[in-house]
Amino acid sequence: MKENGNVLKKATNRRSFFKNGMVAAGAATMGAGLLSGGVAAFGHDHDDDDSAPITKGDIAILRFLNALEQVEADLWLQYSELGGTQDNEVSGVNGGNALYTAALQILDGDMAQYIHDNTDDELSHAAFLAAYLESKGAEPVDLSKFKVLPSSQAAGANKTLGRLTNLTQLTVDTSYWSRYRSITNPDFDPSAPFVQAVPSLNVGQHTAIPRTDDDTAGSVVSANNPQTITPHLQAIAFTAGFHFAFIEQGGTSLYPALAQKVTNLEVLRVLLSIGPSETMHFQTWQDKAGNALPLTDVDKGFRGSTGASVTFTDLAAAQGETNPESLNGDTLQANLIMPEPTHFLDPKFPPVAIIRPTSTKNGGAVASVVSFANDGLFIDPKTNKNTGLVQALMGLAEEADEARRQI
Repeated sequence: MKENGNVLKKATNRRSFFKNGMVAAGAATMGAGLLSGGVAAFGHDHDDDDSAPITKGDIAILRFLNALEQVEADLWLQYSELGGTQDNEVSGVNGGNALYTAALQILDGDMAQYIHDNTDDELSHAAFLAAYLESKGAEPVDLSKFKVLPSSQAAGANKTLGRLTNLTQLTVDTSYWSRYRSITNPDFDPSAPFVQAVPSLNVGQHTAIPRTDDDTAGSVVSANNPQTITPHLQAIAFTAGFHFAFIEQGGTSLYPALAQKVTNLEVLRVLLSIGPSETMHFQTWQDKAGNALPLTDVDKGFRGSTGASVTFTDLAAAQGETNPESLNGDTLQANLIMPEPTHFLDPKFPPVAIIRPTSTKNGGAVASVVSFANDGLFIDPKTNKNTGLVQALMGLAEEADEARRQI
């Protein structure tokens, strides 16, 4: 995948995305479920305060979000099976992976519960959006045909379950870290420099879960003693910690961006109610990731190794060494978890603390799919290429981005 470079620089639509060889051919389109009626095809909402019908654009947005929430539910379920609180509500009865859970707890003692609850949230989002679409006479998105990726074979995983996502070959963009800690707003300058919190995670392919018990070998569960966890397993857990925030910052921006395209008030209410929960997730995970300990690990000598090297530094030590007012986006200070005020709408206004980016000019839905693809979530380890799910998601994303508010 990485041989073709960053998709964001090479593709602005599905056609150029395909030309770059990033998408496996042959996947069936997911747009067939869209109804063919006109603007008022889905009838009027019965809320006395809103006479605007649910439009085709509204349905396109809901279908895309339904699909994306299924992707998030799939990856979070893998994290929860191995590192979350174990119960029948979310993770099943496989018992979890005690060593991976212990490694995650270096970031925070409550990580297992947080992972469980984030997973529960994403499952609920996908289920609700599917039910809501059906209630409006629209077809939910069925991604079951794309559950072809293998599961972890480490203790605690559901080893036979087919997955939508691959958490073992990730290239994690950690620039979200400085994006929210600086005055710079990418809505004004999408090419503005935002420093990677962990530059080496953005190079090569890294695993965020134990692939087999080889990845956990040599570690021992011991309360409050990181020294009993091997550097290799610590690196896997810390990769997961930064990946958690990467995933959730996407939804943080996506929901307000798409909400600007919605016509029906009830659909708007759905987006404005689900979106802030994604922001709550992001706020939690960026805080926990900052607790990663300094270490360097090379992924060699393990089944499934990619040879990638990763170095985590002490971000807490950056306190006072960087300037949130810098236009270079170079703030790495770990405890700046509130968004630094930034320019919004017009630079003549004073800076304000906001979600960023939220501009609708850059294709929020398509950009989200591209971001997930660049992350390596859809790589088939047998071919090292994306599965057909990317093509399906791109079709849905284009429909969502083409939606326009109709008054």
